[in-house]
Amino acid sequence: MFNNKSILVTGGTGSFGKKFIKTILERFTPKKVIIYSRDESKQFDFMNDVVFLPYMDSLRFFIGDIRDLPRLKFAMENVDYVVHAVALKNIPLCEYNPFEAVKTNVYGAQNVIDASIACNVKKVLTISSDKAASPVNVYGATQLTSDKLFISANNYVGWHGSRFSVIRLGSLMKSSGSVLQSFLKMQKSGVISVTDKRMTRFNITLDESVEFALFAFENMLGGEIFVPKLPAFKVVDLVKAIDSKCEIKYTGIRLGEKIHEELLTSNEALWSFDMGSYFIILPNEEDNVVLNKIQQQENSSRCVYGFNYSSDKCKMLTVNELRKLIEEI
Repeated sequence: MFNNKSILVTGGTGSFGKKFIKTILERFTPKKVIIYSRDESKQFDFMNDVVFLPYMDSLRFFIGDIRDLPRLKFAMENVDYVVHAVALKNIPLCEYNPFEAVKTNVYGAQNVIDASIACNVKKVLTISSDKAASPVNVYGATQLTSDKLFISANNYVGWHGSRFSVIRLGSLMKSSGSVLQSFLKMQKSGVISVTDKRMTRFNITLDESVEFALFAFENMLGGEIFVPKLPAFKVVDLVKAIDSKCEIKYTGIRLGEKIHEELLTSNEALWSFDMGSYFIILPNEEDNVVLNKIQQQENSSRCVYGFNYSSDKCKMLTVNELRKLIEEI
């Protein structure tokens, strides 16, 4: 699919972006891969990473912000595929700086859409989060708005233009800013802060997230939200997996924080299909082309009314399983 194609990754220097680009370069022979991000230090580190040195002829480094539409259009000239992996994600910082979150997560998303349409990009896949399901914080609300923008973009271009779809992921284990990274830093002090002992979170590794993105790219028609079926973990069990001798200090739930996360809400279930190992959420007004393709698959079944997929209702990873995952990453 990516052989002799040009791919642009917004946020290409982030945890997901680097893993996705590495996988593309190892499995395919793309014409070029454009790393689009605003952090020159991370781009410099990327350029000097020994893992990527053999592929430098295929890589292009664009310093730019998704808030800058002209720069995006310039970067997307003759690009076939776009992966959008940029967002302001830190919940407390987004709560304190909501205007900045809107500028990046909403206006920036609209810029990616506008540039993709203007440059006739074939497929655009955006990376979303469980925070977008029934959002209770600024990050979740802006991510949901972004998702809606990408899904609705298909209405503007029709079936002969760019196609836009979304994947909604859980917590990326050991990604930058993840709860695991935070806990590993606290471990040195012997005390790890947890906001609430009941808290659960979905879990997905970087490898799994990239594989799911590739699957979505190959199978997307436009307008779908792809949701993987994931295990979850109790946050206190993650602390035990890191260091059972650490003291756990309960600090109380932060503003904008949930006890349990959702990947698919009961309202979304009305337009959702269980595909076996994943779910597909259709636009509220069902698209006959997408709907017909889903219904033709033997393992597809419409989700029942009232169903929701939350982190307290799925397989829980044990302390030993979490410890093994941490060791393997």
